[in-house]
Amino acid sequence: MNDTMKNKNKKLSATALAKTMALSRKELLGKMEGAGWIYRQDDSWQLTEKGKIKGGEYTSHPEYGEYIVWPELIASFDEAKTGTDVNAVRSCRQLGKKVELSGQTMNALFSELGWIKKALKGWNITEQGKTMGGLQKEDYRSGIPYVCWPEQILDNKAFSLSLKEIKGDLSHAIGLSTEKNDEIESFREKFPAKLRTADGHMVKSKAEMLIDNWLYMAEIVHAYERKLPIEEDVYCDFYIPTGKVYIEYWGYENDEKYQKRKEDKLKIYDKYGFSLIQLKDEDVKNLDDVLPRMLLKFGVQTY
Repeated sequence: MNDTMKNKNKKLSATALAKTMALSRKELLGKMEGAGWIYRQDDSWQLTEKGKIKGGEYTSHPEYGEYIVWPELIASFDEAKTGTDVNAVRSCRQLGKKVELSGQTMNALFSELGWIKKALKGWNITEQGKTMGGLQKEDYRSGIPYVCWPEQILDNKAFSLSLKEIKGDLSHAIGLSTEKNDEIESFREKFPAKLRTADGHMVKSKAEMLIDNWLYMAEIVHAYERKLPIEEDVYCDFYIPTGKVYIEYWGYENDEKYQKRKEDKLKIYDKYGFSLIQLKDEDVKNLDDVLPRMLLKFGVQTY
């Protein structure tokens, strides 16, 4: 084998490669992670499929254990120098760095939005998550599933709203958001939330108060008037994160505008395939019989 061929096939550790690029090892690994070639798993670096395509491979040493080596010529690649790739997807850990959240919290946020669901170990993507551009991945050694996302997900309206809530954005918490929906504001003015439930929620009707109190007494974590994780400004009556299920109470049967709003809302639920429980007045009178059966269909156990 001639010297040219030997040089072409020569593989270097990240430390040796960093020296040829006048970078520290930490800087180079950060750029490789940013380019989507590697990711951090259990305190060690793992190759992505893209990293393998770029020539990265695992090797082992009796003293240092297993590590990744790279073609020496990779030092001339722009992506290795800049750590950028506009088409790359990012792990939750990578995305979390950009918004100052841990990868664990990012996964919890995506789960609450209904874009991923907990597996026995790791996370699986939902149908809604697929529409958001998420990609199902699997650790090549452990088989643990995880999900990567396009960086544009950080600009998603539903994500941004949840991020503000998680990070305690007070302007959002006290209702100073500049984004208004005239139809929603009009509805809230007509049906103001004046009734306090057992867990402190302020609701609009006695029926909603009974539903909220029932969920509270059943020790079911729930949100009231939670925004649906979509671009449209639509809010549910109740949301139960355990089963990713929404509850709507339909009252005001004789109100024409309310009925039109109900039809439009049901179309939204159907469009996105959200799990929905619908309650009417007769159901509210028999919550002990109705809700446990309905919730069980979505994996939510009571009592």
